Amino acid sequence: MNIHEYQAKALLKGYGAPVANGVPIFKAEDAKAAAEALPGPLYVVKSQIHAGGRGKGKFKELGPDAKGGVRLAKSVDEVVKNAQEMLGNTLVTKQTGDAGKQVNRLYIEDGADIDRELYLSILVDRSTGKNAFVVSTEGGMDIEAVAEETPEKILTLPIDPAAGVTADDCVTLCDALKLDGDARADAASLFPILYKAYVEKDMSLLEINPLIVMTDGHVRVLDAKVSFDGNALFRHDDIMALRDKTEEDEKEIEASKYDLAYVALDGNIGCMVNGAGLAMATMDIIKLYGAEPANFLDVGGGASKEKVTAAFKIITADPAVEGILVNIFGGIMKCDVIAEGVVAAVKEVGLKVPLVVRLEGTNVELGKKIINESGLNVIAADDLDDAAQKIVKAVKG
Repeated sequence: MNIHEYQAKALLKGYGAPVANGVPIFKAEDAKAAAEALPGPLYVVKSQIHAGGRGKGKFKELGPDAKGGVRLAKSVDEVVKNAQEMLGNTLVTKQTGDAGKQVNRLYIEDGADIDRELYLSILVDRSTGKNAFVVSTEGGMDIEAVAEETPEKILTLPIDPAAGVTADDCVTLCDALKLDGDARADAASLFPILYKAYVEKDMSLLEINPLIVMTDGHVRVLDAKVSFDGNALFRHDDIMALRDKTEEDEKEIEASKYDLAYVALDGNIGCMVNGAGLAMATMDIIKLYGAEPANFLDVGGGASKEKVTAAFKIITADPAVEGILVNIFGGIMKCDVIAEGVVAAVKEVGLKVPLVVRLEGTNVELGKKIINESGLNVIAADDLDDAAQKIVKAVKG
């Protein structure tokens, strides 16, 4: 689960991290009071959406010459003007795709005198199985571009889970960021604070880009992006209260009600599979034969008929789906349960696109019998390769 920048900053501030004063607003008429509550005279008006690249993004309604989703303002009147332009309009960034995201919240923040911009994040380092700091002197830039063009400017430092962030770790990180004086002292205090927040709140990503050194020599968290481990949210009612469903795909929200692992993608072939590995293989082979998957959907190892029915309805509700591939290897999940779920869903919502079903494993013959006797227009497949070729062919006519 993701949260907005202002929520992430409030969370980090609660742990003692240095952040600027700011006020979130939901209506343009609140902009004046928000700005007047801050010291000024420099303000920053920030669009609050769950996507990066806001500063370089463009509003669909305002034309290509309009300012982006993060704007400096030198007066209260300028804050108000920007708020009126930004709220309710659609911001397109490199992470939103062409559809963009409607801006329903703004964060009015006190400005900062910036001397240097740094990059810092904490995430799971799969190569070591530990949480790790990733830092770079190239803050304010896309870390992917830095990794590709100047990888030597990035340091990844795994943290011993038993010891936590040690004094030696702080020295290593400060050296990598080329910090001295007050900035070095601030950062040495900040690193353990961030790590504590990351661990205690079960974050999967904490990214600060940029972490700035101000002209007075002190450090400040200028931007913050936080994602949480969805499997741990049951422990954090305070985090769940921050959820903004308007930023989430409606199909993914519906899938979460049935404990389905669903991620919407940009293709046109809907996939219903059991097991994450098989789901990945199914998507790969669809791409191999020249098409694109419309989703990742893993119904799990022990799904009920009702869960399968819900999964099928979610796929068919996507207008981009031009064909569906059901690929089930029955172990704990029995093929007849899948078949009953598919038949029930089709009878309820109808079937307007080609459907290819490949079943194998437990109760496979019973599953095939249910499908064959259902009267549905289903294309049977013998194996995964055969299934992928058939659905791609059916979709392409």
